[in-house]
Amino acid sequence: MPRSSACGRGPQAGRPAEGTAGRCVTEPGDHGLGRSRGGFTTKLHLAVEQGQKPMPIVVTAGQRGDSPQFEPPLEKVRVPRIDPGRPRIRPDRVRADKAYASRKKRAYLRRSGIR
Repeated sequence: MPRSSACGRGPQAGRPAEGTAGRCVTEPGDHGLGRSRGGFTTKLHLAVEQGQKPMPIVVTAGQRGDSPQFEPPLEKVRVPRIDPGRPRIRPDRVRADKAYASRKKRAYLRRSGIR
């Protein structure tokens, strides 16, 4: 994973963090903390059921775009069945805002059989 260094930017640029004995502190690229205009931020991408109960949640850094995070929450959907059997992994339909209205997203939904 790419790592971003905290030693080259901001008011503490070039200063090592306390207790690091002069080393720069790096944050792994897969962590959900990122720098954007508002400072250190996190984005939560989630799928919710019709009653607005959150199901899967994907955490990304604040500077990451919303559109590339369309598929990961949908792939993590697991709806338990009342009767014995495997959980349902495909939602019946998806409602999203216009940021997700690309041809690629619509093709993904068609291939998955989701309205």
